[in-house]
Amino acid sequence: MAEIFRSPRLLYRAIESPDDDAFFHAVHGGADSVAGSDHRIFQPRSKKDSDDLRKSFTDRSTIAVIICIPAPSLSSTTPTTTAASSSASTVPTAQPTPIGFISLSKPNSGYEHHRHAMIGVNILAEYQSQGYGTEAIEWVLQWGFEMAGLHRIEIGCFGWNDGARRLYERMGFVTESRQREKLWWKGTWWDLIEMAMLEGEWRGRRDTRLKEKEGSGAS
Repeated sequence: MAEIFRSPRLLYRAIESPDDDAFFHAVHGGADSVAGSDHRIFQPRSKKDSDDLRKSFTDRSTIAVIICIPAPSLSSTTPTTTAASSSASTVPTAQPTPIGFISLSKPNSGYEHHRHAMIGVNILAEYQSQGYGTEAIEWVLQWGFEMAGLHRIEIGCFGWNDGARRLYERMGFVTESRQREKLWWKGTWWDLIEMAMLEGEWRGRRDTRLKEKEGSGAS
């Protein structure tokens, strides 16, 4: 069951307060983070701002987790007279490194039967452009469709972040609306883009990847 909260390079754990408060502020207080995920007026974020956002983030989410790079491990063999204890054991040498967070929104009371949610994701600047965000989104899609029984998962991006839009399209999200010139950023009006993926679309892409993987293995 614990493997549900892992993907090939990452693991996902609960947000703990106050232990994660400083990390949450580092993610939400950074200029790169604000530019990519927050369309409030651009200004320094206080620790209280981050704390209020963390509370809202967790309270309004079906799932909200810290994205971590697993700790490196050391395999060691300890001589012993029993066969069970003579096998190599894996000993953690450090704690997992938190690099961001991801969530699925919680429906308002009375709207649960529509079975849809919105993804929120944010990665520290130094860990961006390394495929971690893509991997985390793939993980939360699987969790949402297979564990939470969702039918539709949405994601949004800002017009100035065209790299995110192209990434989401490659992942299979479909652009459903473009609210023209809704956002003001650095002296220019930008569109707000809303995208979504349906359960059947996700399963179709997953099955295609599995078949391709099996085909390459057979060859």
